[in-house]
Amino acid sequence: MAPKASTLLAALTGAAAVSAHGHVSHIIVNGVQYRNYDPTTDFYNPAAAPKVIGWSALNQDNGFVEPNSFGTAEIICHKGAKPGAGHATVAAGDKINLVWTPEWPESHVGPVIDYLADCNGPCETVDPASLRFFKIGGAGYNNGWAADALRANGNSWLVQIPSDLKPGNYVLRHEILALHGGPNPNGAQAYPQCMNIRVTGSGTRAPAGVAGTSLYRANDAGILFNTYMSPVVYPVPGPALIAGVASSVAQSKSVATATASATLPGQDGGAQPTTRPPVVTTSAPGPVTTPVVTPTTLSTRVTATASAPASQQTKYGQCGGNGYTGPTVCVAGSVCNKLNDYYSQCV
Repeated sequence: MAPKASTLLAALTGAAAVSAHGHVSHIIVNGVQYRNYDPTTDFYNPAAAPKVIGWSALNQDNGFVEPNSFGTAEIICHKGAKPGAGHATVAAGDKINLVWTPEWPESHVGPVIDYLADCNGPCETVDPASLRFFKIGGAGYNNGWAADALRANGNSWLVQIPSDLKPGNYVLRHEILALHGGPNPNGAQAYPQCMNIRVTGSGTRAPAGVAGTSLYRANDAGILFNTYMSPVVYPVPGPALIAGVASSVAQSKSVATATASATLPGQDGGAQPTTRPPVVTTSAPGPVTTPVVTPTTLSTRVTATASAPASQQTKYGQCGGNGYTGPTVCVAGSVCNKLNDYYSQCV
């Protein structure tokens, strides 16, 4: 009986290890943290789950998409994925830090790949099949695997939005490909994560892309791959990087000084975005000790008065916040909206 019991224990332990992969828990942009969809909790209590930037999916086991499904809708934004209810605003050229949970397994070596797709309208209601993805990052093996660098960077990955990108609403598709089973057919594991972002700026670049179902094939050289070869010569799968971007930026951790809820459709108006999103700052020197605060909704507004001083803030400029000494009255046609104790913006 003892051998059978030990065999069963080993099987259960192995099953637990197989399911312990991960998902992106949150992102940090300019010090502001946005919660992502949590498949391990939100799925089981959708009525209490917050409206977030991340796409929901049926990966409650923190699991993966197998290569045999790469030609199906599952690979677009994970199994049964549906658009997130809101979005985060970032400026073209900004860096986004994506934080995974739990700790990425050391055995799950492989590349980290990032894509964008223009929603051509609100991402919250986009048809996943209509998205066309272009690659803005694709780190593979460079004296070590990109997944190892992600784990060493506090289980997080830094990706940069192209500085010349046309303003608009985009889906950010961030993905780790785990290749510990890559030598075997259908052995690779894909962990796609999708989030809605609204990009501001004055760029005009609109790269062409491909459907999510056309990103990879099960027998691609970077999918069916022997990670145990020496030396490692790894071809990152998927379409080529768009011109002018690097396979990855220098990795560093981001510190959140505030949290923010997802912006829901209609809360930021219908105008095309053109300027930088709000940046939350703190005047505290050295290590950040500022308590996390949550911005109010767009219903909290301070209206410009008829006795406005000569110096007025332009639309989308900062108009208030702790330590702020600039104009507090907005130009005609905009009002000062308090996002949190540290930042108010003319909108």
